[in-house]
Amino acid sequence: MPQSKLMSKEEILTLAETFVGLGVKKIRLTGGEPLVRKEFPEILERLAAFPVELTLTTNGVLIHKHIEVLKKAGVRSVNVSLDTLNREKFLKLTRRDQFDRVWENMLLLLREGFRVKVNAVALHGLIEEEICDFVAMTERLPIHMRFIEFMPFAGNHWQSKKVVTAAQMLDLVKEKYEIVKLEDKKHDTAKKYKVPGFEGTFAFITTMSENFCAGCNRIRLTADGKIKNCLFGKEELDLLIALRRGENVEEIIRLSISRKHKALGGQFDPDYLKANPEAIENRSMIKIGG
Repeated sequence: MPQSKLMSKEEILTLAETFVGLGVKKIRLTGGEPLVRKEFPEILERLAAFPVELTLTTNGVLIHKHIEVLKKAGVRSVNVSLDTLNREKFLKLTRRDQFDRVWENMLLLLREGFRVKVNAVALHGLIEEEICDFVAMTERLPIHMRFIEFMPFAGNHWQSKKVVTAAQMLDLVKEKYEIVKLEDKKHDTAKKYKVPGFEGTFAFITTMSENFCAGCNRIRLTADGKIKNCLFGKEELDLLIALRRGENVEEIIRLSISRKHKALGGQFDPDYLKANPEAIENRSMIKIGG
């Protein structure tokens, strides 16, 4: 995408200030991969001046280069995307031989006192044989493991038969461990559990089998300045063009929120088995970012 179509550093900060003025209390930088942007340290430092909780979602590869920046900005929680604990599978999935680097950077975050959440997409044929390994990881490490049900986006070849539900995964975990349910907060997207005596926790993000749309209070701002009121929504309103034209951005934000659908962006049936991926209009996940 041409640089001219992306938000500049100053435009990111201006729009962030507008959102904070409307009551936003938490900002998460995600991607793509947010750490590859050359202005990342300055953007983070200046966002830290707002009265918000700052968090980050990353593939973990570049964390060691930015650990001091994260600490200085007051970031205390980092989500690391990691779909497998097997080095060979990691290479196949990501096409990069970086598993050891990601693992070392996760340990670095823990040593530096960060709250570390690990996000794994529950892919059929992969998660079944690794889910207990992920849970075992929480025995001695205070990691918060989250299994995300496979969701439909443009180009990801989604099929309902590829979805492994939270209930199915929970049954697999119960075959090996005694578990307890933890309390979920009002706007949580993850249903949390713990093996008694383990340092960390694990959870399921049940978008497909049991959506949490009624309690969702999240919105996204894409790298090219579009507001998405739902991850699955096809409607996007252009804040960047409006900002550059000197128009009232706050009105557009309010309009976007008012158009939010009851569930799943109005794109498919809450019964995921009836979802038709060919009928869903959306970007690919990597192009949504935010």
